[in-house]
Amino acid sequence: MTGLQAGLKNRHLSMIAIGGVIGAGLFVGSSSGIATAGPGILLSYALVGTLVVLVMRMLGEMSAANPTSGSFSAHADRALGRWAGFSIGWLYWFFWVVVLAVEATAGAKILAGWVPAVPQWGWALIVMAVLTATNLVSVGSYGEFEFWFAGIKVVAIGAFIVVGGLAVFGVLPGVDSDKAGLGNLTGHGGFLPNGPGAILTGVLLVVFSFMGSEIATLAAGESEDPQRAVTKSTNSIIWRIGVFYLGSIFVVVTLLPWNDPSIKKQGSYVAALDSLGIAHAGQIMNFIVLTSVLSCLNSGLYTASRMAFSLGERGDAPKAFARTTSRGVPMAAIVASVVFGFVAVFFNYKFPDSVFLFLVNSSGAVALFVWLVICFSQLRMRRIIQAEAPEKLVVKMWLYPYLTWATAALIVFVLGYMLTDTEHDGRETVLLSLLVAAVVLVVAVVKEKVRGGGRAAVAGAAPAEVRGQDKVKAG
Repeated sequence: MTGLQAGLKNRHLSMIAIGGVIGAGLFVGSSSGIATAGPGILLSYALVGTLVVLVMRMLGEMSAANPTSGSFSAHADRALGRWAGFSIGWLYWFFWVVVLAVEATAGAKILAGWVPAVPQWGWALIVMAVLTATNLVSVGSYGEFEFWFAGIKVVAIGAFIVVGGLAVFGVLPGVDSDKAGLGNLTGHGGFLPNGPGAILTGVLLVVFSFMGSEIATLAAGESEDPQRAVTKSTNSIIWRIGVFYLGSIFVVVTLLPWNDPSIKKQGSYVAALDSLGIAHAGQIMNFIVLTSVLSCLNSGLYTASRMAFSLGERGDAPKAFARTTSRGVPMAAIVASVVFGFVAVFFNYKFPDSVFLFLVNSSGAVALFVWLVICFSQLRMRRIIQAEAPEKLVVKMWLYPYLTWATAALIVFVLGYMLTDTEHDGRETVLLSLLVAAVVLVVAVVKEKVRGGGRAAVAGAAPAEVRGQDKVKAG
């Protein structure tokens, strides 16, 4: 057993940080947000983007002081108690193994369209198997794959923003984009055609496409210079979200009227490319979406396995999860995550409207739970770091503790608003996610009581002076 190794280069970490915020959900899910909120969807993205920037700032503060593969779960363990680290760690693992199935199916649909000779489930199997092999070889091979996957996404979105922006301002040669213009922001029922309430509904539709921005803090534990990696990714998140999310969505809603039927029919990015008369726009976008799906799968498997590894290290998962190969790969943690991923893929094909729908909905609000736990962990961890090693506070949360409390209040408000949303499954998602969280929490509390009982028995058998010393240490 050698433990995890520093196999990720700085260029890997930089691209993992950039690629982490660009999920496949940005390409696939933005059309329903635009249909709901019109051009006002920009405010929805700005609101969630601000939330993510604040949460990542808190996580960056804790992770720069103590880089670990358990990231926020390990911080919660220390700041709030074993029950918190256990619960949020397992919920996060559950979220990513369900994502594996969702992304594998999305990728298989595209590949089956290109090569129909191989059935869709066959493609899902192939994609999962290839990325499992990549993750099992070494952390460096995961980093290399992610470097190129994320690179393609970044270049594609960058090109989309530049070309679309030139068309919007009428300076793109050879393109007849008669519908393009800044007038689209206000010309079809106004900036908020469905009223200001639609901004919040838009928030519910786009919030989950931001999940993954925390991956860089998990990966930092296996990099050459963890503190530098965390600091860099935390400081750059504002421009990453500003450019890739707000920039590309701004281009979409200015190239086309928000209520153009092609946005819903083809997807927002394909419709935008089509409006420029770019040949094979659909296939180009399919390739980019496939790259995003593979990137998300690759990172999802890495993230789930590292969280399982960390839980194993802390005694909150089977000990085998904490064992690594000579190359520093937690094989058992990867295999266990993949097995659950395969089971979820099976449910997707066999029981898509019952079992799989339950899995997706019951993991849906986990992103918000994770962010909330990060807020409460940071409130306590700041005091711990200041008392023990103030020099490690190289990244600091702004306006602590007021902005942390404000962020937590906003997350609670979003969860509360979701309970009123029956049209987009918001209520069902929150209730089912709370049900799963309650089950995990009960397991955590029972486990803690059993562990506490065992400790008490040991302490009872210890000499009085030893117990006295323990009390002094604890104090």
